[in-house]
Amino acid sequence: MPVTSAGLLIYCRSSGLLQVLLVHPGGPFWARKDEAAWSIPKGLIESDEDELAAARRETEEELGVRIDGRFQPLGRYKQPGGKIVLAWCVETNVDAAAARSNNFLMEWPPRSGSMREFPEVDKVGWFSLPEAETKILKGQRPILKDFAELHDAG
Repeated sequence: MPVTSAGLLIYCRSSGLLQVLLVHPGGPFWARKDEAAWSIPKGLIESDEDELAAARRETEEELGVRIDGRFQPLGRYKQPGGKIVLAWCVETNVDAAAARSNNFLMEWPPRSGSMREFPEVDKVGWFSLPEAETKILKGQRPILKDFAELHDAG
């Protein structure tokens, strides 16, 4: 069975235009990547965990805020590596500058035996749909397409 993650596409309206919140992965592998590197806040679903609850938990871990609102399902999206991402959208406003991510531990540099801690998310930003289209990982672009169709913004 493929690995499955759940996440939220958070959006707001600014001057009548839709904007979406994306996160940039922390750690040394992503440090110099920007285009096609951002993501919706998401993470693995724990065994016997409700899928939407997992999306909300992961988003809280990556942003440091609990997200409430009316959650609309967007769909299931198979990623190029085979992982499945389940996504919902929710309209709410999050202060991107105040977001605080949890950290993860990894050996760095590789094969050094030295463990270092990095934020799971190192940047959070609001983007228009055309901007988000270039920022988001290619495998998640269908999430934006379905969102735009749902909100007559496509």
